[in-house]
Amino acid sequence: MKIRKATMADLDVVVDILRDGRNQLAERGVDQWQGDYPNVTHVKEDIENGYAYIVKADDGQTVGTLAIVEAPDHFYDKLNGEWLINTENYVVIHRVAIHSRHAGKGYASKLFLSLVEYLETERPEIKSIRLSTNENNMAMQRIATKSGFKKVGTLHGAFRPSELSYVYELLTKVRVA
Repeated sequence: MKIRKATMADLDVVVDILRDGRNQLAERGVDQWQGDYPNVTHVKEDIENGYAYIVKADDGQTVGTLAIVEAPDHFYDKLNGEWLINTENYVVIHRVAIHSRHAGKGYASKLFLSLVEYLETERPEIKSIRLSTNENNMAMQRIATKSGFKKVGTLHGAFRPSELSYVYELLTKVRVA
């Protein structure tokens, strides 16, 4: 599996995958992403900022997308919990989706393995990978835990006043010079 930065030429593909992800969440009764988030404006901003990524399977098919957002991410300023490491050298994963055409093939788990490998290779200064998900998004919670992320706290009202999000963190391998 390969992860590469998305370009404006990828805009429609990324938007399609995220809309499909929104539909998958709705089918499972998860309130996350219901409404106007994420939308085309968010994706354009992600691409312009270098945050948007395309995920390709080994056969070259585009199977998913994610955003790797640079620190600081003030979304987490009101964390109810404690980080595993106090560092400014972290990234935050947002807007992760595997298209339903590719569901059930283990791509979500492979995406997280590839993500960690990508960051440890391309961004060795990164010490922490952080993410959050809706309290009812059991699929993302399982994938995060399976991928080695530790639940470090919660966020209340991150997107809507009554919403509860679980926050996870994974420490990357520390390199000794």
